[in-house]
Amino acid sequence: MCQQYDFLFFLHRNMTRMIRQRILKFGATDFVRLAITEQADLSAFKEKPTPLVLAGVFAIGLSYVIGWPAVAALGVLSVKLHNPWIAAVGGPLTYGLSHLVFLLGMYLSGAVYSLIFLRWLTRIVMERLLPWAGR
Repeated sequence: MCQQYDFLFFLHRNMTRMIRQRILKFGATDFVRLAITEQADLSAFKEKPTPLVLAGVFAIGLSYVIGWPAVAALGVLSVKLHNPWIAAVGGPLTYGLSHLVFLLGMYLSGAVYSLIFLRWLTRIVMERLLPWAGR
């Protein structure tokens, strides 16, 4: 029984050391250092979005409408018309189309705002983890 606790303590100590080393390694990257130095924030979300960003958000919303609701409607139509090919062929095609529309929306609007959000989140998380890892 005592050996089991010794092993768990050994495992916990080594895992904690490895996690701290990884945090310090990530903290040394340019992305993290710049996010902390520049005090990355979410102030860009206060600005009025451009028409391109609005088109991207619209495309993302449209992809959700095209996605599962359209596939479900094709399934219902397939049952009512007693033709399983409607759902078997139309379902995957419609779902694939919704993914393409979603990717278009992310291309139009997601990258800029995703990067702003990621920089802010990185700063918040790493400012809390780095003091712990540096002990």
